[in-house]
Amino acid sequence: MKKLQDKPERVEVMALFGYEMTPCQPLSFKRSGGKEVEVTELLATRIKFEGTTAIHIFDVVANQRKCRLEFNGKSLAWDVATY
Repeated sequence: MKKLQDKPERVEVMALFGYEMTPCQPLSFKRSGGKEVEVTELLATRIKFEGTTAIHIFDVVANQRKCRLEFNGKSLAWDVATY
């Protein structure tokens, strides 16, 4: 996959947790001062660990752009960066 174009930015995310076979599925996100952006496609998911903290990574399509959403399992914060 391409390199990320921007530094991750903190966002608010609307997501479904524990839905069918997917433990978490982001539906939309909102940047600070911006409007809500719908996630139209989930491309890939994976988990990486930073020490004992699980970082859940979601490669998605939103507004016809590929983005990476990251959910920090310890702080419960979401970040987004675009490709």
